[in-house]
Amino acid sequence: VQLQASGGGLVQAGGSLRLSCTTSGRTFSTYHMGWFRQAPGKEREFVARISGNGRNTFYADSMKGRFTISRDNAKNTVYLQMDGLKSEDTAVYYCAASTAWGGVARLYDYWGQGTLVTVSS
Repeated sequence: VQLQASGGGLVQAGGSLRLSCTTSGRTFSTYHMGWFRQAPGKEREFVARISGNGRNTFYADSMKGRFTISRDNAKNTVYLQMDGLKSEDTAVYYCAASTAWGGVARLYDYWGQGTLVTVSS
């Protein structure tokens, strides 16, 4: 499974971005998808995840109410809508695929290359 993340960029605090992660193959719906991020000098942290059928989602506390994860299995794509961005959201954002449901990075078997989000204050 190859994942390709896109949509990062420079945005002012309070603004919005939508990240996308696409993959090839016919088994996308069998994978739970997650978004993680890694800020400079910090460890990778969980952001949000969504079940294979899209019915279940889960967010890190600091993202609740600001970020929305969704997926379109017909397009083999998962999205992360980020609203109300803050400077502390600056990080490289990674999408990942897992056959297990959870927010721990080691559960995820496949990772995208990351897309940089920079929030200016």
